[in-house]
Amino acid sequence: MITTRRQADGTTVVEVRGSLDSATVESLRETLLDTLQRDRPAVMIVDLTYVTFMDSVGIGALVAGQRAARDIGCGFQLRNPSEFVHRQLRVTGLTELLGLTGTRHFGI
Repeated sequence: MITTRRQADGTTVVEVRGSLDSATVESLRETLLDTLQRDRPAVMIVDLTYVTFMDSVGIGALVAGQRAARDIGCGFQLRNPSEFVHRQLRVTGLTELLGLTGTRHFGI
């Protein structure tokens, strides 16, 4: 499930729930790209608090969103990834690209 809301400061928050895999990822990709083109927010935050699983296609959708945001001059950040999701992003070397620049350490 994906919900989108615009904050008073112009930031758009996209909240994602459940799994990000081949069965669900197209909905996320469409939401990110359509919202960026339609609303042109200054910043887009993708809240991953309730994402329980993410595979490579989920990562691909987030990267597509980041690139689309960059192309229109929009900031792009991920917020509150679970330990599992954060580890997936760290292993692929995408934490900084996707706006996870803070230090967050988990045992591997």
